[in-house]
Amino acid sequence: MHLRPLAHRRVVTTRDHRGRLDSQLASAGADVVHVPLIEIVPALGGDDLDLSPFDWVVVTSRHGASAVGRAAANAPRVRLAAVGSRTAARLAELAGRSVEVVPNRQTAADLVEAMPPGPAAVLVAQADRADPTLVDGLQRRGYAVESVTAYRTVTRTPTAEERHAALHADAVTFASGSAAEGWVEAIGQRSPSIVVAIGPVTAAVASAAGLQITHVAADHSIEGLVDTVITALSTRS
Repeated sequence: MHLRPLAHRRVVTTRDHRGRLDSQLASAGADVVHVPLIEIVPALGGDDLDLSPFDWVVVTSRHGASAVGRAAANAPRVRLAAVGSRTAARLAELAGRSVEVVPNRQTAADLVEAMPPGPAAVLVAQADRADPTLVDGLQRRGYAVESVTAYRTVTRTPTAEERHAALHADAVTFASGSAAEGWVEAIGQRSPSIVVAIGPVTAAVASAAGLQITHVAADHSIEGLVDTVITALSTRS
């Protein structure tokens, strides 16, 4: 297998920060074009959050974990659930205890299925633009759900140079629906020929915004996203 399968390929990342996605794409040989399209704005006081009325706290991202983790440390009776392993690691670090429920697949629907049956009181900490799948699914399973906005996603306007570089890349990646919406708002519906979404929810949001998604990662993780980019570009000359 080629050790640098993305050599001479330009791949756009759209997350709010450089991180594992950028580094893994670069390790695979890609010329990574980082064009952040969203900014994360905290919306909770964190330590002042009263979790005593709840049996569970559920988070869907590291940002959500950061928002409620210290409050969870002050409420040791509350059980913890997270959508993925890295989100769970961040929540466990701040709360000072293990996260009981982490689904094998990193989607809201799988998190719902991994939770034990209700009734119980659940606080869901998520973004202001969050998909309703998690809250609706927990309610159907008998949970009394209160959703709080842990952070807000604000569209960032890229520079003219960033827009040009993004549109002339070989592929673009979206790790969230808000980034896809930010692309359309800031750049439009034009895109590179290969458009890769981290999962079906992100793909659905991107499609609704007018983007043509060409590939969806089967493994809804950063590693899965990188593997899908490699597969997609390996079929292009």
